Amino acid sequence: SRKRFKPLRTVVAWRGRAEWDQVMVGLYCGDSRLQQEALDRVSAWKSRYGPKMPLAVDCTAELIRCKVLDASGKLKSHELILSYGLALVRFVNLITERKQKMVSIPLRQLAREVDIPIWVVDLRHELTHGKLPRLALCRKGCDVVLDWLRKTYWSRQLGNNLCEESEDEEQEGVEENGELDNDAWE
Repeated sequence: SRKRFKPLRTVVAWRGRAEWDQVMVGLYCGDSRLQQEALDRVSAWKSRYGPKMPLAVDCTAELIRCKVLDASGKLKSHELILSYGLALVRFVNLITERKQKMVSIPLRQLAREVDIPIWVVDLRHELTHGKLPRLALCRKGCDVVLDWLRKTYWSRQLGNNLCEESEDEEQEGVEENGELDNDAWE
C-alpha cells in the first residue's frame, strides 16, 4: 500500500494569513497609529522568530518606524537623519549581502541586479562615509525603498497586491502552502 505524505509545514511567527495581511496593510496605510500597531505585531513576531525573521519584514519595520518617529515630531532633524540613515544603510547592506559571492562585487552592480535605484546605494555611501545628507533626501530614500519592498516582497506574499498594476504573473511562484520566505524576493 502507498503511504500518503502530508505536505511539509513551515512554522512561522504569525498566526496565519489574516494576521499577515493585517500587518502588511497596517505598515503601508500611512496612519501612524495603525502603523505603530503593525510595528508592535512585527516586534512580537521577531521575539518569536528571532534570526529567522525575513529580512524584508525587518527592513520594512525599521523604515516604517522612522516614518512614525518623523510624524510624531519628537525628534530633531539631525536625529531623524541618523534614524533614517541607519535603516537605509542596513537595508542596502542586508539585501546586497545575500548576493555577494566569494569575490567582492561592487554594491552598485548588486543593486542593479535586484533593481534598487543606484542613487539609494550612493545615499548609503554618503551616510556611511561622507557628510550626512539632507533630511528630505533621507525621507525620499525611505519612500523609494519602502515602495521597492512593497512591490518586490510584500505584494508577492500570499496573493497580496498593494501595487497599482496587476502582478498576477509574480503570484505563480508563491507556494500554495502559504510559506513566506526570504528567497521570494531575491
